[in-house]
Amino acid sequence: MDVVKKRDGETYVIKVVSPEEQNQVLSSSDIEMDARARQAVKAAIEKAEFCKKPVARYDIETKRAYIEYADGVRKYVE
Repeated sequence: MDVVKKRDGETYVIKVVSPEEQNQVLSSSDIEMDARARQAVKAAIEKAEFCKKPVARYDIETKRAYIEYADGVRKYVE
């Protein structure tokens, strides 16, 4: 799927790669870098949760961003 974005008068095409297309489109080093980035994000979220800091998340059902606090309270971003 291609997404067209405009910024500063320039048009950019961003290719969104689904997991099914990953092996066809990305090189092995790209796949490895993507896996490492996912692991880094997961580790950062786990560390924030362990330190009882709020974590920003996205609710797919309501399509809204929110902040989840250590006590489980969600505050949706306006």
